Amino acid sequence: MRYFLDISYVGTRFAGWQVQNNNQDVTTVQQMVNQALSTMLRVPIECLASGRTDTGVHATHQVVHFDIEKEQDLSRWIIRLNSLLPNDVVANWVRPVKQEANARFDAFSRTYHYKVSAVRNPFLVERVLLVFKPLDLEKMNQAAQILFKHADFESFSKVHTDVNHFNCTITEAHWQQEDDLLIFTISANRFLRGMVRTIVGTLIDVGSGKTSLVQFEQIILDRNRKKAGHAVAPYGLYLAKVEYPEEVFR
Repeated sequence: MRYFLDISYVGTRFAGWQVQNNNQDVTTVQQMVNQALSTMLRVPIECLASGRTDTGVHATHQVVHFDIEKEQDLSRWIIRLNSLLPNDVVANWVRPVKQEANARFDAFSRTYHYKVSAVRNPFLVERVLLVFKPLDLEKMNQAAQILFKHADFESFSKVHTDVNHFNCTITEAHWQQEDDLLIFTISANRFLRGMVRTIVGTLIDVGSGKTSLVQFEQIILDRNRKKAGHAVAPYGLYLAKVEYPEEVFR
């Protein structure tokens, strides 16, 4: 039987999502979830996520799938699993899915948030990016709208990445102010490695006046990573939503 599990985690102390078999000295989120599931279900469990998050990246909603031979009574399942997970990883829900369902390949949309602040807050250390220079929110939103006009985002991808193409369909991209935070929201059918953090870094260049709207669009058209801004720090990034067609669920 196959299940989807939705989890949240603070990525600060983890070396990303994926188990690193060649480095036993680091801890990953997948390692913690595999161990908790295996302990609770009393069989070795290996889960597969909707996507890998890098070192320091957080998730408010990450979805994984795993298999177990017997169908489960889910009534107290989340309570039991959370008692075995560390405090910075939480299970939110579990649902049975069809056997062919895949947490990675069946997702039709993923949403990320990136959080920026100009105010130091001890409770948000390694949770937001501090930017003390003034940022033009209107200009940053104008630049974000340019993303909808394009499909090839090679300029925002890490180099030497193993992908067949750099096309993504962006369905949402905007900044909003929430108290002391500037929050960037972006949704797409897929994301390239480093794409969100590089887009944010380039949009911050627009907001600070370093890059014009015309230059921002030209960066996309040039399809050259060297032309884009730097990738901002991972700790401001949150995987916020992963969406699936309802027919994958049982």
